[in-house]
Amino acid sequence: MSIRLYQPEKRRLGLMGGTFDPVHYGHLVAAEEARYQFDMEKVIFIPASKPPHKTRRDISTPEQRLEMTKNAISSNLHFTISDLEIKREGLSYTIDTVRAMKEIYVGWEIYFITGADAILDILTWKNIEGLLKECCFVAATRPGFHLESIGFKLGNLSKEALAKIKTIEVPALAISSTDIRQRVREGRPIKYLLPEVVEKFIYRNNLYHS
Repeated sequence: MSIRLYQPEKRRLGLMGGTFDPVHYGHLVAAEEARYQFDMEKVIFIPASKPPHKTRRDISTPEQRLEMTKNAISSNLHFTISDLEIKREGLSYTIDTVRAMKEIYVGWEIYFITGADAILDILTWKNIEGLLKECCFVAATRPGFHLESIGFKLGNLSKEALAKIKTIEVPALAISSTDIRQRVREGRPIKYLLPEVVEKFIYRNNLYHS
């Protein structure tokens, strides 16, 4: 008599990386939509300490961005946060983060969630071919974004690597951290663009005015 062994599907984990300066509803909606569409058990938000692709010098402190993000996700039981990149010395490279998470979540499928704009610059990321062997990418796009531009811009990647990049459309991605910072500097309202707890944190700590 033979015994049939049931092999359960791998559990799926989403990693939401970014500067989160500040975190806003676009980030939150993208993470929740990716979690739902790809059946992820949870999504971990990972604020970057020193993003290698950010050249602006007025980035809020890692501790401030960690606190804002922690407050913003507190009401979602599927969201959690990690200070892995903030504790790490030096620049924050995605491949190092993904490998570190795979050591913690052994056997899980990893999905790295980011914006389509970041995906279009992915060829400049550290060891991108190696990274796409470690995880899948979920590129959250704004309405009207031409999805074919991703394949055209990333034509140098192998077919196997391109197959690891998925896309979802998120209307709330019309919101941007850049616009929110500009609004604060100009004294314009930011209410309803981000969680109220983050709005209060920005004003209480006098962020983005200079």
